[in-house]
Formats: sequence, C-alpha cells, structure tokens
Amino acid sequence: MKRFFQPIGKDGSSKKPSLSKEDGGENTDQVSEEEKKKEPLKFLTWNANSFLIRVKNNWPEFTKFVSDLDPDVIAVQEVRMPAAGSKGAPKNHGELKDDTSSSREEKKILMRALSRPPFGNYRVWWSLADSKYAGTALFVKKCFQPKKVSFSLDQKASKHEPEGRVILAEFESFRLLNTYVPNNGWKDEETSFQRRRKWDKRMLEFVVQSSDKPLIWCGDLNVSHEEIDVSHPEFFSAAKHNGYVPPNKEGEASRCIQTPTQGKRHGRWLLVVWKPYWKV
Repeated sequence: MKRFFQPIGKDGSSKKPSLSKEDGGENTDQVSEEEKKKEPLKFLTWNANSFLIRVKNNWPEFTKFVSDLDPDVIAVQEVRMPAAGSKGAPKNHGELKDDTSSSREEKKILMRALSRPPFGNYRVWWSLADSKYAGTALFVKKCFQPKKVSFSLDQKASKHEPEGRVILAEFESFRLLNTYVPNNGWKDEETSFQRRRKWDKRMLEFVVQSSDKPLIWCGDLNVSHEEIDVSHPEFFSAAKHNGYVPPNKEGEASRCIQTPTQGKRHGRWLLVVWKPYWKV
C-alpha cells in the first residue's frame, strides 16, 4: 500500500500518485501519434466523378490508397448523389436521398463501403445537389473534429451553396475549404463566363473576409494551368478552337485548355489539389 501514498511537503503540496505499468496502470509515456497532433496535418482531395461509381469500380484501389496515406481529412468533389427529399418537396442537402427503392439501394451500397476500414475512423459531412450532379463531401478523422462546419461562402450554418459546391470546416488555427468550382464553359462570348465571374468575385470576397486565419483551399477548381492538368490536352485544345461543343458541358469543359480570353488564372489560390482521371 505504500506506493499509493506520497508524503506531504512542507508547503502542503504533494505529487499526484500514479500507477506503474506493472501495477496495472496506464503507461502515460506512450502516446499515439494522433493524440500528439492537436489538429489535422495531412489532407487528401479527390474529384470522384461519381462517388457511387468509384465504390462499385475502384473501391479496393482507393481503400488501399487511403490506408497507406492515412490522411486526417479527405475532401471529395463531384459526389453526384442526390439530396434527401421527395420530388417537389424541399431538399435536405446534408443527407443522402433514400425515399425510393433505387435511392435506398444506392445509399445502402455507399454506406456499407464507408462503414469498413479505414473509413469508419472518419466523420462525414455532405453537401448535395437536388439531382445526381456536382456535390461535395468532407471526411474528418473523429479525433480531429472541427469547431464549425458550414456549406456556403456566406458561412451560414443551415445554408447550402447551390449544387452542393462548398464545405467549409473551421479548426482552431485554420480553415479548410472544399469546393467544386463551376467551369467557364466553351464559348468565348462575354456572357458565357458570367456564372464563373460571379463565383470568382464571391470567392475573392470570402478570402479577404477570412484573413484572420490561414486558409487551406482544396478541391476541383475547374482550371487548367498546364497541359498536364487535363486528360487529353491535344484533343480538347483542338476541339475548343474548332468550335466543338461536348454533350456534357460540365464534364468536359473542365478538361479544356484555358485560353487568355477565359479570364485570369486561378491556380495561384490552390494549396492542395489531386484530380485523377479514372477510367469509367
């Protein structure tokens, strides 16, 4: 019993008793790496180009990649899963649709995949479009929970950006912004870039207003800095100049080489990007 009691010093203080490892107590000298880290340090960003298709076709590869890299945060763009809510009713853009037999089955497939290692170690936030289009997701390890998560550049808690293009997580010492940015389109006319220019203006205002903390901005910024940033640079460059308009403008325009007429380069704001082109 002697080891449980410490003599009281002259100043009335005493050392806090502790159990040794042999006595069945905890070994406080051994602390896991995640316990040492107070905030996320390793980030992964991925344009999935349909999260459900990746689960069906590429999940073993992605699971191994995440297991090997062990990121603290995973930012996903182009989730392409519809928001919860029946047809004609208001949508819950933070929840997956499950009010039809097909949507329930798709949600079941997705959630089953995310319940397995290593994804069970993460909490996930969704920001989804009304249909199978756009959308983002943010996975954060459960030991690194953010102080606040919002879904618009206005930073209003309940408001989601149209088409689920934004998830903003605030931590103690920095903010993390996950975006799926609208593309510029293909035409060179002034009016064809208004949506993107409006977005860029709002983005700049957000960055200026959020200067009290460092900002990590990641995701699919829909800008091609160099030829290596697109899947087939020669094809898309020639198609652009020959006036070809693809049937899926949102899916193909992001791969087009950006020309000087399409505005200023936005790559300077990019801190983290990973956008592989999977074979569907």
